[in-house]
Amino acid sequence: MGSSATPSTAASAPGRRKVALYLALLTLQYGAQPLISKRFVRQEVIVTTLVLSIEVAKVICAVILLVAEGSLKKQFNNWSITRSLTASGLPAAIYALQNSLLQISYKNLDSLTFSILNQTKLLFTAFFTYLILGQKQSPKQIFALTLLIAAAVLLSIGESSSKGSGGGNSDYILLYGIIPVTVASVLSGLASSLCQWASQVVLVIVLSMKHPIAIVDPFNKTQVKKHTSYMMTIEMSFIGSMCLLASTSQSPDGEAIRKHGFFHEWTLLTVVPVLMNAVGGILVGLVTTYAGGGFVIVSALLVTALLQFIFDGKPPSLYCLIALPLVMTSIFIYQKYPYAIRLFLPSWYCYYFLNPLPYQAIRLFLPSWHCYYFLNPLPCQVCTTELSLTEISVMTIPPRLQ
Repeated sequence: MGSSATPSTAASAPGRRKVALYLALLTLQYGAQPLISKRFVRQEVIVTTLVLSIEVAKVICAVILLVAEGSLKKQFNNWSITRSLTASGLPAAIYALQNSLLQISYKNLDSLTFSILNQTKLLFTAFFTYLILGQKQSPKQIFALTLLIAAAVLLSIGESSSKGSGGGNSDYILLYGIIPVTVASVLSGLASSLCQWASQVVLVIVLSMKHPIAIVDPFNKTQVKKHTSYMMTIEMSFIGSMCLLASTSQSPDGEAIRKHGFFHEWTLLTVVPVLMNAVGGILVGLVTTYAGGGFVIVSALLVTALLQFIFDGKPPSLYCLIALPLVMTSIFIYQKYPYAIRLFLPSWYCYYFLNPLPYQAIRLFLPSWHCYYFLNPLPCQVCTTELSLTEISVMTIPPRLQ
C-alpha cells in the first residue's frame, strides 16, 4: 500500500512544476505587455492589422502545440462547426473588438495606469455572470468590487488631471486612453460570461444499483467530448479574425489598409508584442485550466510598476500608489471569499452544474470531511452542506465510465 502512493506523488511533482512555469511566464507576459506594446508599436500602425496578426499567431501557436502533443487529428475529428459557432461565435466577435480597443489604449496611457484600469473587467465579469447566469457574489466579494471601483475612479481622475496640469490634452487621454480600456473591460466581462453560459453543461447523474450512470450533454446526447483550451483558442481566434476581416470593408482601418498596405509603419520590433500577446493568450487558457489567475494579476501589476520605473525612469504617480494596493487587495479578497452555496443531496440521484469540463465529476467536501464521489449509491438520507465554489474540486471520471 505504501508503494501505491509513490507514483501518484511522483506524477504530481511535474504537474506542479508545469503549473508554476505557466504562472511565471504569464506573470511576466502580463506585466511586460503594456510597456512592450507602447515602446515597439508606432502610433501610425493600423490597429486592425495588429489584432489580426495576433489572432493568426495564436492559431499557429495552438496548432503547433496540438501537433506536439499528438492530438491534432483527434481534436479536429471531434470538432463540430455548429458547436463551435454556438459556444464561440458571439464571444469571439466581442473579444476581437475588445482587443482593438486595448491596442488603442496601450498607446495613450502609461503602462501601470493601463494595467490597473484593465482590472475593472473583474467588476464587469461579476455583473454579467449575475445577469446572465444568476451567479451571486458574497458580501466580501461585493466589498472587493467596491474597492475596485474606487481605484478605477481615482485613477481616471488622477490621469486626466495630471495630463491637463502637465500641458497634455486631458480630453485626448480620456477619449483614447481611459474610455477604450474601460469599454474593453465591459466587453471582456460580457464575453467571459457568454463563454460560461455557452459551455455550461447540465449533468444528471443517476446513482442507483439498478440503473447505469446517465450523462446528458446539451451538445451531444450520447457522448461527452473533451474540448481543450488549444481548440478553444483556435476557434475564438479564427472566428474573431473573420469578424475583423468583414469589418474592413467599411471601417476606416480597412480604408487605411487598402491605401497604405497591411504592414504600414510596421518594424521588426512590432512583431515582438504580437508574439507576446499570442503566447499570453495560450497561457491564459492553460493557467485557467490548471490554476487560478488571482496570483498572476497581483504579481503582474508589481512587474509592470517595476519595469516602468526601470525602462522609462517613471515612478508610479501618487494616484497609482493609492490605487495599486486597493486593486491588489480587491483581487485577493474576491478570490479568497467566494459565494457559499447550500446543496441538498438526495441519496439516489444528484443534479449539478458542471462548467466547463464535461469529462469531469464534482467532488464535494462534506462536514464529516469524507469525500463522496457519487459513483456509488449513497446512504438513504439527504445530506446538507454549505461549501464555497473554491471547495469544489474536480476528479476525472474513470475510463470505464466515459
